[in-house]
Amino acid sequence: MKKHTLVALIFFLVFGVVQAQHTGGKYDREKLEAARVAFITTRLDLKPEQAQKFWPIFNVFNDSREINLKEMSELGKGKDLQLSEAEAKSRIDRKFEIQRKMIVDEEKFVKDLSGILTYNQIIQLNGLSREFARHIYQRRKDDDRK
Repeated sequence: MKKHTLVALIFFLVFGVVQAQHTGGKYDREKLEAARVAFITTRLDLKPEQAQKFWPIFNVFNDSREINLKEMSELGKGKDLQLSEAEAKSRIDRKFEIQRKMIVDEEKFVKDLSGILTYNQIIQLNGLSREFARHIYQRRKDDDRK
């Protein structure tokens, strides 16, 4: 009974926070982060002791991943400009370096998590960030129609 109450509370928190976030076209980053934490915690069915160990590892990995993805995105900018062959090659080489680093980082992340989560939970985690983003996008789209 206690577990069901906790799950219901987390779901209400996620949906309540998502609804309360949209204020004049801007989102409260803190509330969005709290909703993301609740969403992932609930979907993975994390126990409190798992969550306590999981989130610091996840946050470090996620921050690093976002930095790498942003850098890769920056490498693709200016594609309409005429790049020298050397600059184009340099950008491609850097992209591959970043991708290799991301693979190494993800392998370490999975290894670190394997002592905290089951491998099934780790696989589920892979799609949860995208699922959360889709959920937020859909909620915003629905709110804009109202």
